[in-house]
Amino acid sequence: MRLTFLTLFLLVLYSLNLNAQEVDTLTYSIEMHDGNVMNGKVIEQTVDYVKLSTINYGVLTLKTSLIKKIRKAQPTKDGQRVYWHENIQSARYFWAPNGYGLNKGEGYYQNYWVLFNQFSYGFSNKFTLGIGIMPLFLFGGGAPTPIWITPKFSFPVVENKFNIGAGGIIGTILGDDGFGFGLAYATTTFGSRDKNISIGLGWGYADGDWADSPLINISGIARVGNKGSFILTENYFIALGSGQYLTIISLGGRSLVKSVSIDYGLFVPINKEIDSFFAIPWLGITIPFESKNKK
Repeated sequence: MRLTFLTLFLLVLYSLNLNAQEVDTLTYSIEMHDGNVMNGKVIEQTVDYVKLSTINYGVLTLKTSLIKKIRKAQPTKDGQRVYWHENIQSARYFWAPNGYGLNKGEGYYQNYWVLFNQFSYGFSNKFTLGIGIMPLFLFGGGAPTPIWITPKFSFPVVENKFNIGAGGIIGTILGDDGFGFGLAYATTTFGSRDKNISIGLGWGYADGDWADSPLINISGIARVGNKGSFILTENYFIALGSGQYLTIISLGGRSLVKSVSIDYGLFVPINKEIDSFFAIPWLGITIPFESKNKK
């Protein structure tokens, strides 16, 4: 199990090519509030306006108050630069967090398999808070309903190359006499938001009792196309006690369809007590939103 886990980690690390060429910071895609998008090189920028040199329209002077978002373009394999839709869920893999956080004023809604629902919002560039629920009460009979919050702090050590994140899950189950559960974690992320690998440790607790050993998480993401295609992997190594271990490996993808992110993949549990191979499918959707007061 350990060999499989380590081998997968090395393959992902190799595929990420973390020493990739730096992006030309003067090549941008500028989205206006009216929906128009202009691509080109910024030749001058002030508080009031941005001058953009474009291929088709020459030099444009754009008022800052009319600009909705400015994003860097990305290099393709043939050396050209094109606008890549941003990774909507760049602060997470399938579920595990990385060292990046949401920017101030950014947020998203996540849904996995209908029942899992979570809203996350960036209160600052270094602090993100999420709130989630599995509304089992909808099935009647006073079914216990898990609810939780997910505070997270993110700290860039080397901009766009090395980030540290720390946070937790703090939850309870409504209808079950206040049963509490959660997780405290720390993670380090190497690489950009589009290509990175993370190594994290987490200590879980349930009803006041903490786990004796931390779980280990190794996850990675690699962008493989300018239309928003990613390869995802999220993996766990969990000590169960009495010399028992559970390894969970996964592989899948992420596709950006307009302003929506769709995740899909398979999770495979590995344990000496598991006699046959089986995989658990994963399907999720992320819908972003932004505060009107975002700066």
